Amino acid sequence: MKLESFVRGHWAAPGRDLIDIRSAVTGDVVADANVGGLDMAEILAYARSVGGPALRRLTFHQRADLLKRLGQYITERKDELYKLSFQTGATRTDNMIDIDGGIGTLFVYASKGRRELPNSTFLLDGAVEPLGKTGAFAGQHIVTSLQGVAVHINAFNFPCWGLLEKFAPALLAGVPVVTKPATVTAYVAHALVRMIQASGILPDGALQFVVGPTGDLFDHLTCQDVVSFTGSAATSEMLQRHPVIAREAVRFVAERDSLNAAILAPDAAPGTPEFDLFIKEVAKEMTVKAGQKCTAIRRALAPAGHVSAVIDALRERLAKIQIGNPELETVRMGPVVGQSQRRDVLAHVAKLRQEAELVAGDPDNFAVEGADKVRGAFIPPLLLHCADPMRAQAVHSVEAFGPVATVMGYDGLDQAITLANRGGGSLVASVYTHDPRVASDLVFGIGAFHGRLVLIDRDCAREQTGHGSPMPHMVHGGPGRAGGGEELGGVRSLSHYMQRTALQGSPRMLTGVTGSWIKGAPQVTQERHPFRYHFEDLAIGQTFISKDRTVTLDDIEHFAHFTGDTFYAHMDEEATRGHPFFPGRVAHGYLLLSFAAGLFVDPDPGPVLANYGLDSLRFLKPIQPGEAIRVRLTAKDKSPRNKQYGEVRWDVEITTDKGETAATYELLTINAVRPQA
Repeated sequence: MKLESFVRGHWAAPGRDLIDIRSAVTGDVVADANVGGLDMAEILAYARSVGGPALRRLTFHQRADLLKRLGQYITERKDELYKLSFQTGATRTDNMIDIDGGIGTLFVYASKGRRELPNSTFLLDGAVEPLGKTGAFAGQHIVTSLQGVAVHINAFNFPCWGLLEKFAPALLAGVPVVTKPATVTAYVAHALVRMIQASGILPDGALQFVVGPTGDLFDHLTCQDVVSFTGSAATSEMLQRHPVIAREAVRFVAERDSLNAAILAPDAAPGTPEFDLFIKEVAKEMTVKAGQKCTAIRRALAPAGHVSAVIDALRERLAKIQIGNPELETVRMGPVVGQSQRRDVLAHVAKLRQEAELVAGDPDNFAVEGADKVRGAFIPPLLLHCADPMRAQAVHSVEAFGPVATVMGYDGLDQAITLANRGGGSLVASVYTHDPRVASDLVFGIGAFHGRLVLIDRDCAREQTGHGSPMPHMVHGGPGRAGGGEELGGVRSLSHYMQRTALQGSPRMLTGVTGSWIKGAPQVTQERHPFRYHFEDLAIGQTFISKDRTVTLDDIEHFAHFTGDTFYAHMDEEATRGHPFFPGRVAHGYLLLSFAAGLFVDPDPGPVLANYGLDSLRFLKPIQPGEAIRVRLTAKDKSPRNKQYGEVRWDVEITTDKGETAATYELLTINAVRPQA
């Protein structure tokens, strides 16, 4: 394979230098990477001038549709990626995590974009803030797409997932991507990007792909750009020290080294389901991807009295792991990514062995199936035991990025918390206990040092996704050593690629700018009821004010007996004497909602297809028998969904005949689009 960069709308190989990329399994050359010769300033300019405007013209829903179509397209062709990925040392299970995991992330963001975001190009953030005494001046936060580039620098271990998990939220946020894979597995990322480009799904400039060094790219970054990095702490620190990063305040999201811990709680003794789950998870995290995961378990903490049992159980389980050619069905662990990585892992193991004993695995004596142990970058699972973890240093600071973990004992939960936090900030820790009190102590003891905590017990055993699997719905990142960054987490991750801006002005002006009606803005009145208008004909601010209705004691008693809600405040005058909120018998809040619906509804068939919910309901003033109420119904905002209908959000206020507000809420309806001739 000849690896080229995809930049400025075409595949390019202007460089004169070729880098041989070798198979982790055989040591043979599998690809040549053409590096250098790229004009990084022009690449960024193309993203800003072509990709950015094209994406920002699309709504969140339209961008979500792109992600869905892309996921479907790659799914139909993923076998090509599987076949190629075996050369990285990954087994079929490893590839499922990387390839299907990446595709799954596209689908999750496509779904969340459609379900959780409006069909618009920007977001409203939070409630309207009144800033004046009369309501004539107010504030509203909006969130808009950055007008720059997302520069993604990925690690070698997940050439598909790493690219797609960064790409999905950036595209959904409306920001074009320049992605750079790690060279040693770039041939898999190259095949993925060729697939994406061939699909024709993305707008021009939405995704560019750079093989090899980034050259002077950082010199051309601005305050509108974002760098998202996954890799070593040393590289991250070097990049973050670039003067442009500081001068332009370029957003830098880092996910890097992490000495993740698995904690066996005191109640999880040998023979319990939690003990077995702990052993299974530690062994799995040592061997999946040959331990080359930023979330892999590096430190296995157990009560001092259970350490021997833990070592014996892990030794037995690890001895059954077949190492070899990952294409073979019988092989459970392939090699690390290359000979350089193998040397690096063994060098770090040597440092760990200065204060820990090797208790399982021998790097000089192990069997390999279907491959040459010398030519391939094979290492057996290596388990160490640190007898004095409180005094030890290396086990809490040195990460052997391979099939390596260290068992260490603790005396009491306080010491377990101290040891877990000695990692200096981690991506994840897992806790194995069936006692919620123990789990609570550990969660609040180590939470500040960890980006994710997984509580594993017998109750969730069948469905839990594992210690080392970041889910796109949940945040992935961690403090301190782990980089201080945060990825994924559903729509939270869009915030990296968007700017929050405070708007201040009159309700009329804010309504005009945001397209969302604010109380105090002009109300639009028409001859016909608002429910008589099709989605596109309904004006924001269009208002209906009902006639009055008096609430009677008979109404209250009938509602109480009809529904079964005979709460004393509605039925017993004496019981309300001295009550801090109720001046006497009062109407049910839901009776008011029912009366409100009766007052504002237009009952005949028409454009309103359904009412699908209420948001932000608040009861503000109790209504006593004999008081009259009326309703104001105002079209607050609209969000198109498809060619048949859209969603309308209505601002509803129930007031007394004296103008006092009794209740407020937002009504959600589905309104038909005007039929096409």
